[in-house]
Amino acid sequence: MHQRIVILISGRGSNMQAIVQRCAAEGWPATVAAVIANRPDAAGLAFAREHGISAVALDHRAHASREAFDSALSAQIDRFDPHLVVLAGFMRILGADFVGHYAGRLLNIHPSLLPAFPGLHTHQRAIEAGCKAAGATVHFVTPELDHGPIVMQSVVPVLPGDDEDALADRILATEHVIYPLAVRWFVQGKLRLAGGIVYQLDGAAQLLIG
Repeated sequence: MHQRIVILISGRGSNMQAIVQRCAAEGWPATVAAVIANRPDAAGLAFAREHGISAVALDHRAHASREAFDSALSAQIDRFDPHLVVLAGFMRILGADFVGHYAGRLLNIHPSLLPAFPGLHTHQRAIEAGCKAAGATVHFVTPELDHGPIVMQSVVPVLPGDDEDALADRILATEHVIYPLAVRWFVQGKLRLAGGIVYQLDGAAQLLIG
């Protein structure tokens, strides 16, 4: 069955771009139906338009409450009847009702090895903690921020002299590999969630060592 994907962004959407490009290049049984941004100036909207994808700006500042924005966002998403909703640098905390509405079909990527360092400033926190490795995590979204069943992770070394930007760049390069792969597995029906654990049905590695 051909799958429809909606991707949510807040900025340039580099992970969104990686997903769009891999979907086309690898011939997934899927279409990126829409890209929705909570900032009208999000650079990723132009990329979407250039690739013939519906681009929607929904300014969160125009809504009186988080719940009102969530409701408006859900209405926009559901116009495209998606099988999968992908958060790609979407910098808004989503409420439990929104998350529940898309349960089992809402993916996020977080730039740490969850459950370590949820929230912001993950790279600096990893450096300050003396971590010898860091990475990124693709996971199904649950109401608890930056938690949920893990689909895939990437690991990179924390090198002597690393600063936040250097570590972030190295991790981002792996995000552009693991996020499209996780989305491809989803649309191909290659993922099974059982007991809070995500299994890749072909037995493919769910860990990338960068």
